[in-house]
Order: sequence, then C-alpha cells, then structure tokens
Amino acid sequence: MLLKELSEAFGPPGQEDEVRDLIREKIAPHVDRIWTDTMGNLYAEKKGRDAAGPRIMLAAHMDEVALMITRIDREGFLHFKSLGGIDQRVLIAKPVVIGRQRVPGVIGAKAVHLLEPEERERALSLRELFIDIGARDKEEAEKLVAIGEGAVFQSRFSSIGGNRVRGKALDNRAGCSALVELLQYDYPVNLTAVFTVQEEVGLRGARIASYNLKPDLALVMETTTAGDVPEAKSHQMSTRLGKGPALTIMDRTLIAAPDLLKALEETAQRLDKPYQWKQTATGGTDGGAIHLTGAGIPTAVVAIPCRYLHSPASVIDLADYQHLIELIHGFLTHAPGRRTGQK
Repeated sequence: MLLKELSEAFGPPGQEDEVRDLIREKIAPHVDRIWTDTMGNLYAEKKGRDAAGPRIMLAAHMDEVALMITRIDREGFLHFKSLGGIDQRVLIAKPVVIGRQRVPGVIGAKAVHLLEPEERERALSLRELFIDIGARDKEEAEKLVAIGEGAVFQSRFSSIGGNRVRGKALDNRAGCSALVELLQYDYPVNLTAVFTVQEEVGLRGARIASYNLKPDLALVMETTTAGDVPEAKSHQMSTRLGKGPALTIMDRTLIAAPDLLKALEETAQRLDKPYQWKQTATGGTDGGAIHLTGAGIPTAVVAIPCRYLHSPASVIDLADYQHLIELIHGFLTHAPGRRTGQK
C-alpha cells in the first residue's frame, strides 16, 4: 500500500530524499516530465488536452515533524531540537530512528523519582530530554550518529477499526499519496504537481516552487487536525473523521480564494461527495506561501482530517482520503477554461 510506504519512509525537513525517491518511482510512468530544484522540491508536469487551459499547481509536502541532533554529551546521549511543532508531552519513552541508516534510539529523561515536585506538574522541556542509542560514551555514539542528522518516530503503519489507519507522518504523506494517485489520470488542464520540502519549518519549499512555476491557481492537499475526541466542545472540533475532506476558509497564513472555494464546493455537491468546512482558523499550510508569490496566486486548501497530528500514531479515515481524491479529480476534470488574466 502506497500510503504505508510513505508513512514509514524517513523524511525530516531538509532530509526528504527517501520520500522523494519513492514518489519519483511511483509517478514516473504517468507524467510527461520530472525534475527537482535546488531546495529539493520534486516537480511532475502533466500536459492537458487544452493547451490554452489554466496552469494548475497541485502541492503536497513531503517532510514530517522531526528532531535534529545538536549535541552528543560525554556519556553518549544525544541532545536535540525540534523540527516543526511537536507536543512535548508525546516525546517521553518514544522509540526513534536517527539518520538514513535508521540508528535506533529511545527518548529519555530523568527518572520520575528524581523529579522535583514542580517538575511533575508540567511537561518536560526539550532541553530536559535526550535520546539514548545505547552508546557507552561520546566516542561510540559519534561512530553511529552525526550532528545535524534528523530523528523521526519509529512507528509502523497499521489498520485500526474498520476503515481507519494509524501511523507517523500522515501529515502529510496522506496528501502526497493522494496526489500520486491523481497523477495516474489524464485531465484537460495543464498540471504541475509539486511535492514540497520543509513545510514544517516555515513553508520554505512551496515559496520557491510557486515562484518557479507562477501558476494560474493552486490547490494544496494536506491533512488537518481533527477535534472529535472526548470532552472537546463542538466549536472546538476543527474537523471530524469520516465526514469528508475539509475545505479551509482561512487559517493563520491564508484566506482562501473565494471563487476557488465555491468551485470546490460545487464540485462536491455535483458529485454527491461528502465535505466539511474547517471550523478553526489555526495552523498553516504551503498555501500561505503560495498565494503571496509574485502578483498573487488564487489558492485553496483541501485536507484530510487527522487525529493526533504530529505524533507517532496519527489516525485518518480512508473514506476521507478517497473522497479527497474524488473531489480533486472532479474539479480538475471540469476546471475553469481560461488562464488568469484572459478575457
């Protein structure tokens, strides 16, 4: 299963090579041209039947939240900083792998019986945590791990319940997987899919990619926080699993193009496919960088609801995943027939 392969791949921000190579292999038979840029973004061009049609950019980011090794102490323990937003509460005792060689380790901290009373009342900070790779000292650790290497959660993709799956990096390997599936079809419009880098640390790859392409419009395929968990109030439930892909009206980086949102909504209604509106304005996506590029690019975000985002065991509903593919496919099949600026 492609989604399983992508979820389990190693791809911290700036170190997305393994994910990029896997995607390149999967899409090569279905596109007209593939290339990368100096940042590491992967582009795939697919020419449409209508040469005068709009140039559409489809984006999904390859990187995952991770840790970066910053110091190795005398005892051989690894100290780190976060790459992207990670809830510190999920880190204690989690197994990780470091670098492309996947050196195994576990995140450790001072034993609970040694904690001061005030320390027991809060989540430990990153500076109080370390990674134990079983090394006897610094010299032994340095033979296995280098400063600057990334560490990701060691987590196996698996089914949960009837139609749901769990795994690491579903943000945003689920979006990448959906985009790979979409590229297997032909469309009347000219598409360039971009699998972007370094989204989790500042939307960096998307900024470069949209500058390079200057498309007429852009769709970002993402995952977004699902809030349908016990004790959450209805207005706090950003999205809900099983209710369809979510359309973003706004978040902290983007106000989506109204005409594009309307077209997506009408597509869902025409196809009789479920969809929902993202209920909160938190977070940000590659759309925040794309829509501000050049003279501006009309941009919208379509996302798969995901519980426990940025954790070792995120959960999505495969029906939402499939409905996202069907929604974008339907939109591309009946996309606007003119390029930006044409009259």
